[in-house]
Amino acid sequence: MAQHFLLSAASRTLSLRAIYKGGEDAAYATFCEMRWPETDGEAICPKCGCCDAYKITTRRKFKCKACSHQFSVTSGTIFASRKMDFVDLLAAICIMVNAAKGVSMVQLSRDLDCQYKTAFVLAHKLREAMAQEVQTGEVLTGHVEIDGAYFGGHIRPENVKADRVDRRLKEHQTGKRRVVIALRERVGRTLPFVAMAEGEGVALANENVCRMATVSADEASHWDALHAGWEVERVNHSELYSDHGKHTNMVESFFSRLRRMVAGQHHHVSPQYLHQYANHAAWLEDNRRFDNGELAHRLVANSMGAPVSRNWKGYWQRAA
Repeated sequence: MAQHFLLSAASRTLSLRAIYKGGEDAAYATFCEMRWPETDGEAICPKCGCCDAYKITTRRKFKCKACSHQFSVTSGTIFASRKMDFVDLLAAICIMVNAAKGVSMVQLSRDLDCQYKTAFVLAHKLREAMAQEVQTGEVLTGHVEIDGAYFGGHIRPENVKADRVDRRLKEHQTGKRRVVIALRERVGRTLPFVAMAEGEGVALANENVCRMATVSADEASHWDALHAGWEVERVNHSELYSDHGKHTNMVESFFSRLRRMVAGQHHHVSPQYLHQYANHAAWLEDNRRFDNGELAHRLVANSMGAPVSRNWKGYWQRAA
């Protein structure tokens, strides 16, 4: 019996030991190569585009010879104004890509020996970088599966039975319950969205699925509107999960990973940030066949290509 790729040595091409053994200089060189791959890590001025710059080695900065603008390898990226060492940033990226179901922020803060708030903001910045690869704006093609899964809004029942209420009624809801609607190509990308009701997925399909594609959905009545735009295969989950190739198992696989991420690692996810966790799970699901070294380099490249975060600029801006 052939060994699964994820259990083989081929999937392990990067380790925390190798990162810390390489040291700060090697990690810094990695970030330079990912920021400026076209010049093999040689600095390019982000202001004027000049390829000739002085190196200010005492501060790890550069000064453009053309416009005298001073910049660093993280200027204009999600790591702008960073305070952590490059080796710790690379280690955080390694931990994030190695965690198949995500990693809790308490655990990440302990691994990096930093404050919980620092780990929380850093992880969300990395999720923004992952979203650059997930939310590309390209429509889905081929065979697309669509479904929704609800998260949050749990109402804890009262201790005494006489005090318990019907948690199904609207007046007893918390207002924090959200649905993640996912559209996934059978061979390709996963595209998640966060909405209030699963029926909103029809409008999302109109915007993000090619008209030449075919669609699979379950028996929910709101998916009936999909028949007006696509050839749709339906499967009744109350009777069976797969009917001679008609199924939504691929999108359910994504929800399985996201549920385990939320329930098993984070335990609670605010509706405000649910879309970032959904993008994180989609990125892991779409890149599950790559070794961890390739995943780390992809995430570093995405981070170096992502603009300065407006939601997570600074180390703690929850109030903003």
